[in-house]
Amino acid sequence: MPRSKKSIEERIGAKDDEIQKYLEKADQLKAQKKMLEKQKKEADRKARTKRLIEIGGTVESVLGREFTDDDKIRLMNFLKAQERNGKYFTKAMEKELPAASESSPSTDAS
Repeated sequence: MPRSKKSIEERIGAKDDEIQKYLEKADQLKAQKKMLEKQKKEADRKARTKRLIEIGGTVESVLGREFTDDDKIRLMNFLKAQERNGKYFTKAMEKELPAASESSPSTDAS
């Protein structure tokens, strides 16, 4: 009777090969996950930077002049005082925005 079945050693070797393939695949998946996390972090950073630039532009447009380093300190102190005195800044930021026609800056200029 000829032996057509693999020996136990061959089967163990085949399982070792299979384990190695899964470990390599796991490493690939980890690298892909790390790349996706890096992309998300970069997108979050860019979105935050955009928000900060827009906030700075808004402040300058309200001031009607360039925002200086001294202004940063004054603004921070002002906002902190508003929060200490009744969370006025937080409350103002949580209010509903008025309709676009009501808040149009061109109507306020006259």
